[in-house]
Amino acid sequence: MFCYNLYGDIMKITSVELPSVAIRQSQYPSDTLPEFLVVGRSNVGKSSFVNTLTNRKNFARVSSKPGKTQTLNFYLINRDFYIVDVPGYGYASVNKVKQLKFGKMIEDYLENRKCLKEVFMLVDSRHKPSEDDVLMYNFLKYYKHKVRVIATKSDKLSVNQKDKQRKIITNTLNLDSKDDVILFSIITKDGKKEVHSCIEKYLDFIDD
Repeated sequence: MFCYNLYGDIMKITSVELPSVAIRQSQYPSDTLPEFLVVGRSNVGKSSFVNTLTNRKNFARVSSKPGKTQTLNFYLINRDFYIVDVPGYGYASVNKVKQLKFGKMIEDYLENRKCLKEVFMLVDSRHKPSEDDVLMYNFLKYYKHKVRVIATKSDKLSVNQKDKQRKIITNTLNLDSKDDVILFSIITKDGKKEVHSCIEKYLDFIDD
């Protein structure tokens, strides 16, 4: 369950499972636990993000080959909520047929999954969001989902660069006033506590 531990994390991770891998609605988990979607370009570090949040090194497989994920992966955390990883976008070598297939798979999920609480959209903090990033953000907002933009690799930036890049990301995406940017690093663990807090507020209980 959840508690404040000696290391300052909000969540104490007791179990991580992968009970469901889906390509269609009939394969989604049948329960109604809260779900949090992770989206981003193929090389932005979604698997590393999931591993950092769950205190696991290699549970979500980190591939040296972008575009490896081809399904909706439902990671069940503490048997209380799911982190849902989807295929990355913007990888040129993925053929058009697969791109359309992935797009339809994600669209079906966004349109029909009522237990989806928030979307964590990963971008590289060092660069201006790409055209694909802008398209994805607008796609998510079309379905009226709450989006937390996770700016990865923030350990590579100075304090002044962090402020500058946060503004660039906010302005390029034309960020909704209800959404925000979290600077995140798998190295320093910056942003981890903030993401845990985003998840925790949707859960019905907290252990003291």
